[in-house]
Amino acid sequence: MTAKKNTDKIQTIVPVGDRVLVGFSKKEETQTQSGIIIPDSASQKKQGQGKVVAVGEGKIDDSGNLVPVQVKVGDTIVFSEYAGEKVSINDEDYYVVSESNILAIIK
Repeated sequence: MTAKKNTDKIQTIVPVGDRVLVGFSKKEETQTQSGIIIPDSASQKKQGQGKVVAVGEGKIDDSGNLVPVQVKVGDTIVFSEYAGEKVSINDEDYYVVSESNILAIIK
């Protein structure tokens, strides 16, 4: 009798509203000339950077009109470091960030 292999289920995540799914760039460790490694948590940087993986449809304004999200899949963005929620999908980490927490698009 042969045991069936468990196959990994591929999960898909679609942000809602004006939220954006971001694959974040891992911060590089800083090392001093004497060899002391300074962790990213001690860094004075207060923003994250990553690539947009998925976007929501947009936000409904006061008039009832749909305002689309300004960023698109593939954009590299800078966002507030403590913005959004960290999620894991298929053993990879992402952030779900509201568009209002996106600081810039890197061109």
